[in-house]
Amino acid sequence: MFAHLPLTSLRTFESAARLSSFKEAADDLSVTPTAVSHQIRSLEHWLGVPLFERLPRQVRLTAAGERLFHSLHSALLDVAQSVDTLRPKPDNAQLTVSTTAAFAALWLVPRLGHFYAQHPGINLRLDTQCEVVDLQQDASIDVAIRYSLDGYLNLHGLCLFDERFAVYGAPQQVALARHERPTLISVHWRNSTLYADGWQAWCAQAGENWFDEQSLVRSYDEEQYALQAAIAGQGLVLASNILVSQSVASGLLQAYRPEIQVGGAGYSALCVPGRERHPPVRAFLHWLQHQALHAGHPPLARS
Repeated sequence: MFAHLPLTSLRTFESAARLSSFKEAADDLSVTPTAVSHQIRSLEHWLGVPLFERLPRQVRLTAAGERLFHSLHSALLDVAQSVDTLRPKPDNAQLTVSTTAAFAALWLVPRLGHFYAQHPGINLRLDTQCEVVDLQQDASIDVAIRYSLDGYLNLHGLCLFDERFAVYGAPQQVALARHERPTLISVHWRNSTLYADGWQAWCAQAGENWFDEQSLVRSYDEEQYALQAAIAGQGLVLASNILVSQSVASGLLQAYRPEIQVGGAGYSALCVPGRERHPPVRAFLHWLQHQALHAGHPPLARS
C-alpha cells in the first residue's frame, strides 16, 4: 500500500519546509545540502509540481508545497508520537511552552505549582522570547499561549478566556483618586496596538479628564513592571483583569470604579494539529482548561 511512497524524499522535504532552508535541513538530517537538493528535486519530479521557489539565499514554499507540508508534518508527528509510546520512558517528560513574559510572570508561573503537583513527571520549560514563534516551522515548541483578536488557521486551539481592561491601584491610591488627579501608569507594547488607546477609552467612558496635557503618565514596556509600580503606590494602572487577578486576590491592588471596563482580546493555547494527543501536551491543555474554568472564564475548544 505504501511501497511506492518516496519516504526519504518526504522526510527531507518536511525538514527543509519546516526550517525554510536546504542547508539547515542538511544539518538537521546529517547529510549534505547537495543531498537535500537532490531529494527535493526527485520528489518534485515524482509529484509533477514545484514545491519550493528558489530565491537568492533562501527558499520559499509554493502553494503545493504549503499543502503538502501541513499534512506531512502532522502525519510524521503522529508517527513519531506513536513510536515514542513504545520506547522506555525517561524519568521526566519534556514540555516547552511559548508565551509572553507578562503572561508567564503574572498568570502562569504563580499557578504552575498545581500543575507540578498533578504531573510530577513532566518538566515544563517556558520560552518567553518577544518574537512570535511559527509553530509549523519550530518543532521545539509544544504549546504556544497567544494573545490576539484574530483566529489561528491550521492550528489546534483552546480558547482560554477573553479579557477586559480596568483601572487598578494600591488601596491608598484608589482612595486618593476619589479626591484628586492621580498619576497614571501606562504600558507601551512593542508589538501591538491593542493597548494604545486604552486609557483614552477608559477616561471617555468614566467621564474623567485625566488623560490630557496636564496628566503625569509613567510608561513601562512590560505589564509586570507597570503592575509592580502600581503595587508600590506610584499611581493607577490600566490593566488586564487576567494579568491582575493574583494581585487583586492578595489585596495588593483593587479596582477603581470597577464598573468601567474596556474590551481587550483573548488568550488561546495553540499547538500543531496532532500534538494535542501527545501525553504531556494533553495533560497541560487539560490543566489550562481547568484553571480557566476555575477563574470563571469558560474555555471553548476549537480546531
